[in-house]
Amino acid sequence: MTPNVASISSGPSRRSFLASTAVAAAAVAGGMPLLTACGESDSGSREGTTSGKAADKLLPTYVAGTIAKPDLPSKNGSSAGYISKVDLAALVTSVPKKLGTGAPLKIMSPLWGAPPKPDCAYYKTLDAEAGTKITWQNQDGNTYGEKLGAVLASSSIPDMVVVPSWELVGKISSAVTAKFMDLGPYLAGDKVKKYPNLAAIPSDSWRMSIFGGALRGIPMPAAPVPNIVPFYRKDVFDKKGYTVPKSADEFLSWAKEATSAKAKVWACGDMRWSAAGFFGVRPAGTLGWNIGDDGKLTYRIEHPEYLEHLEWVRKLFAAGVVHPDDKANTGDPSQRFTAGQILVFNGDMSAWYGKTTEQARSNPDFQIEGMDYFGAEGGNPTLYAGQPATIWSMIRKGASKETIENALAAANFAAAPYGTRERMFVDYGVEGTHYTVEDGVPIKNDRGIQEVNNAWVLLAAPAPYTAHPDFPEITRKQVEWQQRQGAFVKKTSTYGMNIVEPSRYATLSSQFEQLEIDFVRGNKKLSDIQQAISTWKSSGGDKLRDWYKQLLDKNGSGN
Repeated sequence: MTPNVASISSGPSRRSFLASTAVAAAAVAGGMPLLTACGESDSGSREGTTSGKAADKLLPTYVAGTIAKPDLPSKNGSSAGYISKVDLAALVTSVPKKLGTGAPLKIMSPLWGAPPKPDCAYYKTLDAEAGTKITWQNQDGNTYGEKLGAVLASSSIPDMVVVPSWELVGKISSAVTAKFMDLGPYLAGDKVKKYPNLAAIPSDSWRMSIFGGALRGIPMPAAPVPNIVPFYRKDVFDKKGYTVPKSADEFLSWAKEATSAKAKVWACGDMRWSAAGFFGVRPAGTLGWNIGDDGKLTYRIEHPEYLEHLEWVRKLFAAGVVHPDDKANTGDPSQRFTAGQILVFNGDMSAWYGKTTEQARSNPDFQIEGMDYFGAEGGNPTLYAGQPATIWSMIRKGASKETIENALAAANFAAAPYGTRERMFVDYGVEGTHYTVEDGVPIKNDRGIQEVNNAWVLLAAPAPYTAHPDFPEITRKQVEWQQRQGAFVKKTSTYGMNIVEPSRYATLSSQFEQLEIDFVRGNKKLSDIQQAISTWKSSGGDKLRDWYKQLLDKNGSGN
């Protein structure tokens, strides 16, 4: 079984990462609010957040799942880890009675890679097991925002739509409240007990599913610990006798030693994502706001660490230790990593398993390891928590009761925990058709790899867990890495709040990503970034600060 999505606490947007990775088939804050006192929305919808007692009244009752005890319990915000083999002949049934009626249900979802055929065995089997009859409208994940925006602007919306947080920009944010129904009458309080797998989703994830003062989303929970890992080639480090760096200066010194343009080996790719963790830079977006010990509310770009992490990455480029293709910002760094052309790259946690399986046969000596984050000057890092949910499925307003119940039945099936028949069907399909069992471990065949690249996993998910029966040591390494980093994770003042900023500020920070890319490559000056920060303040940043201050005064801090 595969891990469900984890969070990204800093670094790239999910869109930018998913567009660049080959292992994002099952990958990843916005929202609409209850409060109106925080300002008037340009779109006419309410902005702000719903939290505290107001949110508690809307949440489903939490009923912890007790099906499978993890070998590695969650610690410091990590995923739970399953290392022992599951007895596939004794899987528990988490949905003893089919909750679906077989009524037609149309679902739109992003998908990365080639979508399964509509009449494939995988879809037929899951429909039969869940009691559903789903027509999947899979869309290219890399351009999903364009399609989502067009669909929400139309009068023809599928019954159920998957909405990722990174697409909640502009008019899509306001459309969520206008186009999707309040699920409270079906899920709030004890009503959720009809759907036990949904009841086992942590309350923090449900809290992030409140849009426009109502429970509109079914969440895919995420672990709050960092999901971006500074990966290194352990096999090469061992062979060369390299010591893993423990400070920014040590990294630069090692990088110069390890780089040999003549041998076509460079130390690393663009390290901006990891550098944010090394230097203690807050996440972008709503999580970037925090009230400091001095009582002042500031945004991430206003702190010296923001410029310092970019200046350090610029030093890497200037020293010639970054691969030329990374400097040109072309190609896939992870492929350069497996080819041995770079020895360190930033990757989503899923690359740990994905690259291991990819290289297992063709390159058996390949070893990928996660470098622990360090403080820029050595010692412990300062890391920041990601939000506890970043992807939701939503049901359109006006859907019939039968459609709603079938959509919830599908979500309840998709949220089945590890060690259940339902989870096995979702993650692996049918034995003999999609996978075989070798020494107690399910191994997908070619058909399984093609058909089980699916969107069922995005409808809902259990509490974050990691399990790789074919590579249990990768599970251990992933979870233990999360636990170590989690010890240094802080929450910002906006943690756990589903916040929508006034639309007049929607593009306020849009120039920074490209500016960062240009600066670290030596194509922009430090003064250009400093001027951009000054412009950000004068063109709305200071007013946005006042808006956040009022919001936090009314709702309290998330940390």
